[in-house]
Amino acid sequence: MSDRADRFIGDFRLVRKLGEGGMGVVYEAEQQHPRRPVALKVIRGGAHVSPETLKLFQREAQTLAHLRHPGIAALYETGATEEGLHFFAMELVRGSTLTAWLGQRPAGPLTPHEVKLRLSIFKKTCDAVAYAHQRGVIHRDLKPANVLVPKPTAGSSMQDEVPDVKVLDFGLARITDSDVQAATYVTEMGQIRGTLPYMSPEQVRGNPDEIDLRTDVYALGVMLYEMMTGSLPYDLSKAQIPEAVRIICEQAPKSISASFSGTKHLDADVITIAGKCLEKETSRRYQSAAALGDDIQRYLSDQPILARPPSAAYQFRKLAARHKGAVAFGATVFVLVTALAVTMTIQAFRISKERDRANQEAETAKQVSEFLEGLFKVSDPSEARGNSIKAREILDKGAERIDSELKDQPQTRARLLATIGATYTGLSLLQRGDVLLQRALQANADAFGKGSVEYASNLVALAMNAWARGNQREALALARRSAAILERTVPEDDLLRLKTDWLLGTTLPSEGDFEGGRRQLENGLRVIAASRTPDERLRIWFLNDLGTSYLGTNQLDEARRYTEQALSARERLYPNPLHPERLTGLGNLGYILMLQGDTARARPMLERFVRDTQKVFGEDHLNTASALQSLAELDRREGRLGEARALCVRSLDSYQHNGLRRSTGAVFTLLTLAQVEEADGHVPIAEKLLREGIDIDTETLGYDCAAQIDLVDALAKVLRRTGRNVEADAMSARAAEIRKKSGQASSAPVGATAPTSRIEKREK
Repeated sequence: MSDRADRFIGDFRLVRKLGEGGMGVVYEAEQQHPRRPVALKVIRGGAHVSPETLKLFQREAQTLAHLRHPGIAALYETGATEEGLHFFAMELVRGSTLTAWLGQRPAGPLTPHEVKLRLSIFKKTCDAVAYAHQRGVIHRDLKPANVLVPKPTAGSSMQDEVPDVKVLDFGLARITDSDVQAATYVTEMGQIRGTLPYMSPEQVRGNPDEIDLRTDVYALGVMLYEMMTGSLPYDLSKAQIPEAVRIICEQAPKSISASFSGTKHLDADVITIAGKCLEKETSRRYQSAAALGDDIQRYLSDQPILARPPSAAYQFRKLAARHKGAVAFGATVFVLVTALAVTMTIQAFRISKERDRANQEAETAKQVSEFLEGLFKVSDPSEARGNSIKAREILDKGAERIDSELKDQPQTRARLLATIGATYTGLSLLQRGDVLLQRALQANADAFGKGSVEYASNLVALAMNAWARGNQREALALARRSAAILERTVPEDDLLRLKTDWLLGTTLPSEGDFEGGRRQLENGLRVIAASRTPDERLRIWFLNDLGTSYLGTNQLDEARRYTEQALSARERLYPNPLHPERLTGLGNLGYILMLQGDTARARPMLERFVRDTQKVFGEDHLNTASALQSLAELDRREGRLGEARALCVRSLDSYQHNGLRRSTGAVFTLLTLAQVEEADGHVPIAEKLLREGIDIDTETLGYDCAAQIDLVDALAKVLRRTGRNVEADAMSARAAEIRKKSGQASSAPVGATAPTSRIEKREK
């Protein structure tokens, strides 16, 4: 393409070349109708462009068409000439790149004013990126060269007035529901070129599933680091690509305070903000560009930033910074001086308390770390037994040492008891976990008090253990106690409080209160959606158990709708098909399809559910026991009584092995096995199994639980078959009473409440 000014592309007269990249050339041009200056981007290759390049070019135009924001160069028009030359016209912004703007300043220390000026520019960049995120667009190539700073207005200086910005080059942008190009950098002879220094660990690994809004947050963090220090957090200039990837994924960035060119040092708040952006783990970064921009604005207005623990001294310093005049005036007045002295005394006391608490927290963390490190040290080779030492042995060793070694350290002892107890729960060692968590509860009461968040957290862990054991009534009682504390002490979007809400929603049906449970779950979904950093895993739990709630009242279409939503979310969040959450969702949907009579779709799902659950957890795990019952119920419905009986026996053996024969999960297996025996003519055996199931169900779930409808109806059928009609009529009346209390218009299909896997849902 010639640079001559008399060349036309469509309705656009070329004026001069502005720049070029790997995919296209950008010209300053004059549009004829309407007459206006534009930036015209023309694809490289003319009419012979590769399909992949054309696809990227068109996607950039499609992305810009989504965006209308003063901080993003606007798209005017797209098109192609008769010769097949593709182009699009954008808003022409006269100015320089942020890279050039930063370079205009002579070398030397930044003044505090210059720091705030640069942060104000950075805030505007965050706002533009946040807008793109709200429209479902992830930029993926943020860097100073892709941010344009317009020319200053007449009479102002670019280094004094806060200019606007324009974010450019969405060529690598990802529209979140579209396809992804994983590679976003170019190499030449093994040397790194392009934007690799601004890429996050998940981006350089090249896994599209890991890339989300927080990828852009990382790139913004690199930009902030560079704007403050004049250098990059990593030196990749001589690194080959594999080494550069290792550095980005594993090496800590250079200290920003050491790189800062200021006269003394950079404010700790700015260091904290940049450090949070550059975290390797996405969960530890700001969860969006909007959250990052908000913290920058807090700093600029002398408000406490959220990324830093709000100590009393820190809060007071920010307050004074916002009201310098009032503080200075007050110092001249004797009465106010006296008041200030009193205030400072109080503040000193609070600071002392904060310091003591911080020191205690640090000491507790150190003690926990040293204790856990000691569990994994085996100094005598004869004790190690090669590689045969198991997690259970490490936990047992730790549980034995807690009382003897931490007798005089109550906070550390309470935390470790709770941690090890929860870990036992995660390993399906539920009874052992319950014992440790009960001890931890008393330790937390002694160390922190029964109204503390620590005590409430312990109650939640106990409730999760009871829920995993299938004792819904116990879990509900514990969740209610936790909720009473957390409603007074933490906001409604606190993670611990949301877990308590989920526990209430999933256990209230044990009292027949399906509507109350649904309201609790629906409210939890509302709170998660409104949160600045929504927890997707918790959202899945709430969706899943809304489905289970509708399943319990035989509303199968609603149950399926929520279960399918939960499974789709699981597949997005967990790429590995063997992830426990993926397996749970697969089993739940297969169970509902079976209840709806769609056995052709249900069978491959449930067979895979059993096969993969055994592969991940082993034969004796509770998740495997639950999966075996699901497939057994399908075999029973299709008349495969021998196969169903064998699966039920294996399921009950797993519950027995874990000491949980008297649990909710075992009840469903007993019900299926009883119906198999009844269908096979073994009526006395069926009656015995049903009575055992009713007894367990009454103990763990409560008399009003809808699961009893199936058990009691099945027992009534067995009684009539043996001629005991009076007793059978009493059973039918009992089922009708439970049905009325639980709000069911008619009996749910047998086994309607799907026994979802219980262990993987607890907080690890």
